Amino acid sequence: MGWGECAMRGNRRGVLAMLLALCLLTGPAARAQGTSAALPAAAATATPQPETVILTGEIPEAARQVLAVAVGELGYAEGPNNLTKYGEWAGDKNAAWCAEFICWCVNEADRLHGTTWLNSVYPNYGGQNTGRDWYITRGRFVYRRGNCPGWGYQWLRGADHLLRKNEYIPRPGDLIFFSYNAAGDTEHVALVEYTTRKADGELIVHVLEGNNPSAVQRNAYSLNSSQVLGFGTVSDVVDTTMRMACKGDKVLQLQRRLARLGFLEEKHQTGEYGSNTKQAVAAWQRIMDGKTVNGIADRETQQSIEAAIQRLEFESPDTWLVEED
Repeated sequence: MGWGECAMRGNRRGVLAMLLALCLLTGPAARAQGTSAALPAAAATATPQPETVILTGEIPEAARQVLAVAVGELGYAEGPNNLTKYGEWAGDKNAAWCAEFICWCVNEADRLHGTTWLNSVYPNYGGQNTGRDWYITRGRFVYRRGNCPGWGYQWLRGADHLLRKNEYIPRPGDLIFFSYNAAGDTEHVALVEYTTRKADGELIVHVLEGNNPSAVQRNAYSLNSSQVLGFGTVSDVVDTTMRMACKGDKVLQLQRRLARLGFLEEKHQTGEYGSNTKQAVAAWQRIMDGKTVNGIADRETQQSIEAAIQRLEFESPDTWLVEED
């Protein structure tokens, strides 16, 4: 599929295998957002600086299952001319196989557990930009710098400010996408295992990856690296400015909310941000206090509409209806 190969940043010691257990087995009560736990002493001495694992909340079941499969593949090496079972499974046994490896792991998790994570939580893909665009369409791609081309600024769900560079901390099971050119094309992808913070504050993303250069292995990247484009997330953690020509699940969600509030006809709920949606957003902005009317669904506009829907649901008699036994 023509993916470029990343420069190696040094192999993690085998002792870091215990970190997956730390991330996956820590109890829910200890996994509050923004807290961290010290690395095991042996792991801390294996790096130039002590690092702490950043605990980012409950790990979704899909992420747990896929990570477990990926860990089991550590050490698998390609044959001549990129030959791998991952490429063969995807239809091209000699493919450059960073994405194929991840998709294979998701499919294997589905096979083992009877789940359907592939094409729902994770994309099934093998082409440049295809995985990134799949996440964008579903509203689950976080740009490291907080601005989605063709859409606009992003913010974490419920935040009162726009997303700052490096503010999003990658979570276990996310996909990390790399770009090596100014156009922002995706050249490599890896599966996030966990994220750590060094003593000097630098954030390090620890990954499981294939095709870098020739085997499945652990690696680590600075979150501040200019080559880190962004993240396809397991959970819905980000919202993005919407404007004319944007398409996707969150556009449809916005349209449904506008329709429920009486600002958009049902027939215009298409998932594509067209002139009717722009007019409906502008009409809503006219009733917002001091809001510039431009028909662009920015953070303030989207959060105002979402709050109105929440009030509507709270005031609905159906919300308080108690069914008799």
